[in-house]
Amino acid sequence: MALRVLLCTSEAVPFAKTGGLADVAGSLPPALAKLGHDVRLALPKYAAIDTDKIESQPVGGSSDIELGGRAVEVRFEVSDAIDGVPTYLVDCPVFFAREGLYGHPDDAERFALFCRAVLRFVEEDGWQPDVIHCNDWQTALIPVLLKTMYAKHSALSRIGTLHTIHNLAYQGLFDAPVMGAVGLDQSLFSLRGLEFYGKVNFLKGGLVFADLLNTVSKKYAEEIQKKEFGERLEGLLTERRQDLYGILNGIDYEVWDPSTDRLLEANYDSDGLDGKAASKSALQRECRLPERPDVPLIGLVSRLAAQKGLDLLAEALPHLLRWDVQFVLLGTGEQYYHDLLSRLAADYSSKMAAVLEFDNRLAHRIYAGSDMFLMPSRYEPCGLGQMISLRYGAIPIVRSTGGLADTIEEYHPDTGAGNGFVFEDYTSVSLLGAIGRAALAYQEGRSWSRLVQNAMSADFSWERSAAKYAELYQKAVERRRG
Repeated sequence: MALRVLLCTSEAVPFAKTGGLADVAGSLPPALAKLGHDVRLALPKYAAIDTDKIESQPVGGSSDIELGGRAVEVRFEVSDAIDGVPTYLVDCPVFFAREGLYGHPDDAERFALFCRAVLRFVEEDGWQPDVIHCNDWQTALIPVLLKTMYAKHSALSRIGTLHTIHNLAYQGLFDAPVMGAVGLDQSLFSLRGLEFYGKVNFLKGGLVFADLLNTVSKKYAEEIQKKEFGERLEGLLTERRQDLYGILNGIDYEVWDPSTDRLLEANYDSDGLDGKAASKSALQRECRLPERPDVPLIGLVSRLAAQKGLDLLAEALPHLLRWDVQFVLLGTGEQYYHDLLSRLAADYSSKMAAVLEFDNRLAHRIYAGSDMFLMPSRYEPCGLGQMISLRYGAIPIVRSTGGLADTIEEYHPDTGAGNGFVFEDYTSVSLLGAIGRAALAYQEGRSWSRLVQNAMSADFSWERSAAKYAELYQKAVERRRG
């Protein structure tokens, strides 16, 4: 059954991006459209959007949105930057025409306005969705508003909602007076509403009021029902466990494909890996490392933070760099890790290179040139790096958590099954053990070749994930319409 779907997000490629949410929001809608669904996208019109490259046209008139006792004017525009997916931009310069997407003192008001504006547009426009797909705390008030302000609205009250948790650590926490500032009824400041240890929790609103919930891997859906990863919401999530699903994100194989990637030294596929060898040599030259095909080259592309396992890596690297290996790292993050990695790269300049910046071109070349790809995350809701590295034949070494556990299976040389190396305990000893197993397999050339074939044959395309989302949309609609 074809559905009308409105996906609401605070960021999406190619409009604006700070993290993986933007990749999901930019890739899932066209995959759904290919399945025959009528999909639209909605996000704020930020100053960061490059209007020279991305055109948009006014649609409808202006609207005054009431927010905490004042009227804020918004306008709406539509863009065709994503083929087959009309994208609505909520234009409100007073809130969105500024530097940076997040981190402003009035973020509660900004995204409350966005949620209200989206529903006003749906109310007044001729196109009406069967389901609204909300993402993270910035859009979490939409299910709240639909079941309170619009509960008796003849059309909007029939719209189903799905709320996706991309990372439970980010919840949109604000002081209690925000309730009045964003125009929410004080009765919602309760245990069964948005109250959260004396604060207002926007994400909790979505978790309470959305028809269905999901997160970005089955393992993470299980983990967030436990205290270790539940971020003090594990009780609510356990209570709603029958409504909570896990769907892996996909990756865009038009962007991440070593056979066509124009950023590589040489292209290759699983039938011919000469281009991968050439890519490794090119990466070694670019990073001023000795060109040694016999030495395993380990890559890492990551935000440099403890969540990503950088504390483990900091403990392990002084030991690892005494082995006959090479290590290339790309990323930015906490200053402590910048300083530490810079020192290690200087001390072990023949074995390690650390590029502490964002460089998309180099990221592609690290995936292609590395023999192994490291993701030692403390927790990882889904992870895209391991899926990309599989495609490029860089064997993932991961901790068994979240989406990493759902996508990477320990390689067994005796049977040839598996596509990477996995460690359980969050310790540097366990991490080094997994790297050691990978290095041993690398030395056994025939076994390594079989492993690379396994990795490159994996399919994590958006088409598979989109079909699962479509099933959830249908359930949400049925749930809402009884």
